[in-house]
Amino acid sequence: MLSFLNGISQNLDTYLVLSGILFAIGSFGFLARRNAISMLMSIELMVNAVNLAFIAFGAFSPALAADASSIALIVIASAAAEATVGLAIVIAIYRNKKTPLVDEYDAMRQ
Repeated sequence: MLSFLNGISQNLDTYLVLSGILFAIGSFGFLARRNAISMLMSIELMVNAVNLAFIAFGAFSPALAADASSIALIVIASAAAEATVGLAIVIAIYRNKKTPLVDEYDAMRQ
């Protein structure tokens, strides 16, 4: 059983399929939810799926190893900043509107 799992983990396609599944779950969550916090979590899931693809390409291509790790670290830092700013905006709107639903945010223009 362990040798079977070891054989699976040595394949680039496995990581890319997992990354695609995570990205699909994140995009569905973003499109299907109306709660702003759930939408932010779905965006973070999509960013992590892209990071997984970067790291997988870097692990299986020695020429890209250093570049993929650097790109992944930059993406992690920018995702943390995006989550911080997004959550601050959601909290500010929630204090004014008393609802986390995105459908209610269009009244902010008035």
